[in-house]
Amino acid sequence: MFNKRKQPPIKSLIAHGSQIDGNVLFSDGLRIDGAMVGDIRADDDRPSILVVSETASITGAIYADHIIVNGHVHGPVHAHVMLELQPKARIEGDVHYRALEM
Repeated sequence: MFNKRKQPPIKSLIAHGSQIDGNVLFSDGLRIDGAMVGDIRADDDRPSILVVSETASITGAIYADHIIVNGHVHGPVHAHVMLELQPKARIEGDVHYRALEM
C-alpha cells in the first residue's frame, strides 16, 4: 500500500543456531533466524529489507528501509520506509518509522 516499489532480494541469511557478536553492514536483503549481539545497518545507497524471523533474537540497534519483525529485538528500531510487526514480534526499545503495519 505505502511502498509500491519492488523489494530488494534477500541475499544473506544468519541461520537458526548461529550467533554473531559484532556490528553487521548489509546491502539488499538480510534474513535473521539466529542470534545477533550488535548493531545491524543497511547500506544507505540502495533499497534494503531486513527480516527478523520468530526464532531470531537481536540485541542492538537496527537501521534499514523496510523491516519485518516476528522475533525479539532488544534495542532501537529505525525503519526509514516501513516497519511490519507480525504476531510474535516483541520489541524492547524505541521504534522510528514512516509507515507501520501490524
